[in-house]
Parts: sequence; C-alpha cells; structure tokens
Amino acid sequence: MLFFDPPVYALLNADAQTWPASIEAARLASAWLPGLAVGAMALALWRGTPALRRTLALLLLSMAAAWCVARLMRWGWPVPRPAQLDMGMQWIAHGTRAGFPSMHACGAFALAQAVSLGCTRHRRILVWLAWGAALLVAWSRVHLGVHFPSDVLGGAIVGICCARAVWGLHYRLRRQLLLRRGLRGFSLGPA
Repeated sequence: MLFFDPPVYALLNADAQTWPASIEAARLASAWLPGLAVGAMALALWRGTPALRRTLALLLLSMAAAWCVARLMRWGWPVPRPAQLDMGMQWIAHGTRAGFPSMHACGAFALAQAVSLGCTRHRRILVWLAWGAALLVAWSRVHLGVHFPSDVLGGAIVGICCARAVWGLHYRLRRQLLLRRGLRGFSLGPA
C-alpha cells in the first residue's frame, strides 16, 4: 500500500450512503465491460478483414502479455486487498488472492493502449471509447472495494507497457522481414 492509497481509497470506495445506482454501475462495468470487449474482438476476428484480424491478434496478445506479467507480479509480490486489512466496504464477493496489480486494469489498459497504437486517425472514436472503458473499469474496482488505487494504477502501467512492448516487437520484426525481402532481390556481387 502506498501513501496515497488510504485517502484516495476512502474517497472512491462506496459506503452505506453511496447512491445505489453508482454501485450498480460499478458492478456492471467490472463484470460486463471486459467480456463485452473480448466478445467484440471475437466477432471482429470472425467477420473482419485480414488486416483487422492481424490488428486484433496484436490486441489479444497485448492483453495476454499484461495478464501474464500481472500474474508473475502477484506471485512474487503478494499485496493484500483492502478487505484483508479491514478497510472500506467490499461490494462484490472476492477471494483473498493478492491485489497488486489489478488484473482487470491490466487487461483494460493493455486493450486501450493497443487500440491507440492500432487505430488509424479515422477511427479515433474507438480510441476514446477504449480509454473511457479502461478508466471506468479502474474506477469500478476501487469503488467496489476490491482494490487500492495503487493496484489499478499498477495494472494500468503494466497493461500500457505490455501493449507498447508487443506492438514495438511487432513493428521491429515486420521491418526486419521487409528489409530481408527487399534485399533478397538485389545482388551484392557478380553472379
């Protein structure tokens, strides 16, 4: 837990006086947004063009990398959740697994960063929707009492870094492949 976690958590965590619609919105965001995003990607993989399929494969790879890194971090650095420290109110049933980094935040921010890297300027609305959804998921995890703010912040950083690494590796490999194909047609000496 970091120095800013207790005051920010107290501010964002829902309590008995919180408007019920706010809690329900957080539950819906936490439960449904990740599934809707994956469902939309699966539909686009099924119905999309080859270029869209390549982009979606990179999106999924970015999310998978973020989840793997988060799992390794949780295994190596088990940080308790707020309920384990008797802090705030927990509004959804959750186990006692380590809370840092937030898996929901890792996936949501990996997706948002990957969408930013993969979308052309003509589809900027998708970028705004992806970042809005990621922020909503991050807020919902703290609002529902299952994560500290540093957990979702850590998840956001892991997700963004993993997406950038996956896309960077993709561009590097693609560039090397194009250079090799281009050089194959040229002769450097007498035949």
